[in-house]
Amino acid sequence: MPFMKGPAPVRRTLKYLENFHIKLKSRVEVLSIHYNNDKFLGGIPAHHVGAEQFVFWNLPQLQYKNPEVQMLTFKNLTPSPFIRIFCKDGEEILIDLDGKTNTEIVAHLHKVIGKKVEDSEPASRILHQLKENPAHFGWGCKRQCMCEIFGQLPCPGIVPMPKRMRGKYRYNPELIQEEIEEWAAEDEAEAQALLGGDE
Repeated sequence: MPFMKGPAPVRRTLKYLENFHIKLKSRVEVLSIHYNNDKFLGGIPAHHVGAEQFVFWNLPQLQYKNPEVQMLTFKNLTPSPFIRIFCKDGEEILIDLDGKTNTEIVAHLHKVIGKKVEDSEPASRILHQLKENPAHFGWGCKRQCMCEIFGQLPCPGIVPMPKRMRGKYRYNPELIQEEIEEWAAEDEAEAQALLGGDE
């Protein structure tokens, strides 16, 4: 299958492309990466390795998550690696990649031009649905606890649950028998005390 040929074909799988968290801000129009990877002149320079790995491993994911942003790579034209970002309002952002690792570049890119969780549309829609759904309960919802709904058991902190519903007694039925025998003995003692008090 030609799809699985080439270096690291996992980069072209849908699961790999979707497994990325950076969604760029809507004002980003063009993102260009400048680095050296001239293997013929003695290999990749040490301070360019992180940028080269970023382009190899993470640029396809970034392109997949941000199809509206034009992404360019410029190889072997610069002494130090950097990312240049062009925004719709004419602003130009430069990010220095000199000596940074692949993960450091991803974290810095997310910090500088990545959308926050609440800025992205799907996450805000999910949060809105969670707040609006009457079936949910807890912090930020209409009901704090399930016991506030009619027909449910009250909170165990206020009214103790029946012993038959507790895990300790459910999985050890002999404990319930011991409790029943103790209650019977206590009831007999109370009855004897009442009968003895009448005489």
